[in-house]
Amino acid sequence: MDIVYRGARVVDGDGGPGFVADVGVGDGRIAEIADAGTLSGRRRIDADGLVLAPGFVDMHAHSDLQLLAEPDHTAKVSQGVTLEVIGQDGLSYAPVDDDTLETLRAQLAGWNDDPPGFDWNWRSVAEYLDRLDTGIAANAAYLVPQGTLRLLCAGYDDRPVTEDELNRMREVLAESLAEGAFGMSSGLTYTPGMYADTAELAALCEVVASRGGYYSPHHRSYGAGALAAYEEMIEVSRTSGCPLHLSHATMNFGVNAGRAGELLAMLDAALDEGCDITLDTYPYLPGSTSLHALLPSWAMAGGVTATLERLRDPAQRQRIRRALEVEGSDGCHGVPVEWETIEINGVREPDNAHLVGRSVAESASAAGAQPTEFYFDVLIAERLGASCLMHVGHEDNVRAIMRHRTHTAGSDGLLVGARPHPRAWGTFPRYLGHYVRELGVLGLEECVRNMTSRPADRLGLTDRGRVREGHVADLVLFDPGTVRDTATFDEPRQQAVGIPHVLVNGVPVIDDGNRTDALPGRALRKNRQEP
Repeated sequence: MDIVYRGARVVDGDGGPGFVADVGVGDGRIAEIADAGTLSGRRRIDADGLVLAPGFVDMHAHSDLQLLAEPDHTAKVSQGVTLEVIGQDGLSYAPVDDDTLETLRAQLAGWNDDPPGFDWNWRSVAEYLDRLDTGIAANAAYLVPQGTLRLLCAGYDDRPVTEDELNRMREVLAESLAEGAFGMSSGLTYTPGMYADTAELAALCEVVASRGGYYSPHHRSYGAGALAAYEEMIEVSRTSGCPLHLSHATMNFGVNAGRAGELLAMLDAALDEGCDITLDTYPYLPGSTSLHALLPSWAMAGGVTATLERLRDPAQRQRIRRALEVEGSDGCHGVPVEWETIEINGVREPDNAHLVGRSVAESASAAGAQPTEFYFDVLIAERLGASCLMHVGHEDNVRAIMRHRTHTAGSDGLLVGARPHPRAWGTFPRYLGHYVRELGVLGLEECVRNMTSRPADRLGLTDRGRVREGHVADLVLFDPGTVRDTATFDEPRQQAVGIPHVLVNGVPVIDDGNRTDALPGRALRKNRQEP
């Protein structure tokens, strides 16, 4: 065997009690699990006092571009993440044509950057997955982004799709699923995906269900209309027969303080009637997104250029200002914006670097400007390329939802910008350190299950997510007494402690706490789980 972990406390991912054993790895798989002290191999790692678990699955990642642009990917593999699910929130870079790709590069610059000189040598999902196979740090599974699909087949207009456009969307979706995607995502507070009605979403989910995939929506509201938005997604699942996985499932903004129980009761009722539902969360209170995402959907119709024209027009600015301040725009989840809760954390223009780490209200006051007008001017100067933190979460909601029987973990982490959300570097050790060891909100075995076998089951992976003989050797060795996140909002790019070893497909990517130069990850394709 290549590697033997000797005397590890094996927490196998199924939720049962851990047990002490030797675990041997060979040819990229778990070759043998035996009594402690009985196995030998070319390399032996003393794991006494440490936990050996399946590699963690990030069910909601935004590494679509950074996996390729910055293949070291220490942010994720240093947490023990061996598989990421990308193509999230209805917006990513495949399937596209030339015009669609150009639009997406501008729209998603705040999420993923738009690196100068980057080689955009794919258009289809198959070509994108092939590009990932040229060398990445962790494995990746892709969801077809519904907003990208709509943009490709129907454009950026705020209108219902025609029958021909819907049929074309279904055709391209079926092709993309056949090329290896695991399902479909939506971002229903992001344009153009949010222009779809319930019937359009159900028609697309019928295709996903027919291919054995699942639907992962960022639904229409995490604020004033949160419960109705969750109910719409459950209805889409019922109507289409498509399994449902709720992205970053939470209840945010002041209107939802203490209301997680209402959401969980709704989910339990649907589960009890036979609906197939799972969810993911991140263990932090603030959210993170593009700064322009707060705009009302009608102001984004037509794409970046059309949006900037509206922001420069005095009459349109006044209309948008009313939507933000009085009505509660759909981009801000139906809640009037509170500028003191919106912190700019990433800009592309050097002249705006002083704005990073400050709320819009604070920066506007320093400039002697009205906050909403200041916000408009920043969007224009950045060509919509800035990102923000939204300080709108509630700790009691976070704790209640992570205890749910269908819970999985997802970082929702953006990796670019001056001060990205620390969840990009800290989600998984924060669960293990803060919520397991310090607070006892979750037991260790249940937490590991949430991060391993339960997401693997949702993805339909039959040989990952558990420490079992014959399974792919995606493994993480951590110290349950010291593991913790060190990433903060001021210093977000900080590696966790207490995670000395991580294997991806049997190859060390973290060795004695240090990043190796290995890039053993690859794109997984639905129904093709072999390494």
